[in-house]
Amino acid sequence: MSVVHQLSSGWLLDHLSFINKINYQVHQHHESCCSKNKPTSSVHLDSLHVDSVSSFGSSAILIASDSTIKPENSDGRNYEIFIQKYTFRSELFNVTIPYITSASHKECQQNNEKADLMNDVKKEISISTIGKKRKRCVVFNQGELDAMEYHTKIRGLILDGSSQLIQEGFKSGFLHPLSEKWDKSSDPIPLPLDTCNLSKLCEMAKHLPSLNEMELPALQLIEDNVSITEQNLFSQVVENNSSFTKMITLMGQKYLLPPKSSFLLSDISCMHPLLNYKKTYDVIVIDPPWQNKSVKRSNRYSYLSPLQIKQIPVPKLAAPNCLVITWVTNRQKHLRFVKEELYPSWSVEIVAEWHWVKITKSGEFVFPLDSPHKKPYEVLILGRIREETALPLRNADVKVPSIPDHKLIVSVPCTLHSHKPPLAEILKDFIKPDGEYLELFARNLLPGWTSWGNEVLKFQHVDYFIALASRS
Repeated sequence: MSVVHQLSSGWLLDHLSFINKINYQVHQHHESCCSKNKPTSSVHLDSLHVDSVSSFGSSAILIASDSTIKPENSDGRNYEIFIQKYTFRSELFNVTIPYITSASHKECQQNNEKADLMNDVKKEISISTIGKKRKRCVVFNQGELDAMEYHTKIRGLILDGSSQLIQEGFKSGFLHPLSEKWDKSSDPIPLPLDTCNLSKLCEMAKHLPSLNEMELPALQLIEDNVSITEQNLFSQVVENNSSFTKMITLMGQKYLLPPKSSFLLSDISCMHPLLNYKKTYDVIVIDPPWQNKSVKRSNRYSYLSPLQIKQIPVPKLAAPNCLVITWVTNRQKHLRFVKEELYPSWSVEIVAEWHWVKITKSGEFVFPLDSPHKKPYEVLILGRIREETALPLRNADVKVPSIPDHKLIVSVPCTLHSHKPPLAEILKDFIKPDGEYLELFARNLLPGWTSWGNEVLKFQHVDYFIALASRS
């Protein structure tokens, strides 16, 4: 279970546990080196072949178990099934100390105050030359004032609710007080090079001949066939309906597809395969690439304007009473846009506002709660599709679970940018168990979910996993 504790204030989550309970097992068939007429259960480790699972140092551990060799083809040759298991790299959740500590935050404030004082002195010297002096006054823009007002409203909720869940984490041993055994000066973890660059591939795919005119059925990955072309990925929803993980290779990079998952790799201009998929969804989770100054300056991530986000065809993808959940940054401009423009344009009625609170393994906020720059929380806006007048009559017997307001999701965050905590187990009490679920702007895949985005396979890259291989 990824839910470690549940209280009236919300949930304490173990994100890593959720990933690792997914059945990341890849079945591979290998021809036996033994006699084709004499099946054997003996194991020869030196004859086993394991695909390279990392380009930056992850280790592959072979766990051999007895297996029965079976004839696979009509030619009488014997094959055996080789099962390669994977777990997510635990060091990617090794957040032991805050990104910015209270002490360094205070020091930063003092340095800023000193810099401001020096600037004041320089200004006064300059002004005194013309016989004028004036006091410096701090003026906040409207966005900063709105942010401070919002923070003041929810500060108590964040502090009290998370404190309760953190205390439960200490009692159960899930969280631990900061100790010397944790290396505070550990080297940064090397991450896979984005050699595939999924978003740029999606940009290039828009120029493929007749891609926008194609209307192809979903591509199902057959049990023993993972052959797939780049054009397939861009023009079709890809399904892994088996009970095991599939591995695909795209532009020389390997990605793991969990069981019972489906995805479409495309950008917002090529969503028609998802619309042609002929499915509507009971839950739609959206994590838009919000525009902000740091993103524009770095030029590392693509972003969408509010107008582009409004054009996402959520009403066409939503089933009656669909629960829509949108991740929002702490900019009040974005929060107001979702509440006042985006949801009304999709006929979504707001039912709740939740917060994801990010903590360390020692139960501290990753940023000081009152930091004027970075906050240790993000916002989720939950709403339901408003039905047309005829639909309530047709679905009069359908009871829609009420969504509680002001809940907290407290967890140790992944160090990967925009790797959001799982919502599946949290939502199970508020959605029907046999529903259809969709994540938009996804960067990873989930069993039982359809995922879409121009980086939809990003965190499925095999280098984010450790391989534990066995055969049966």
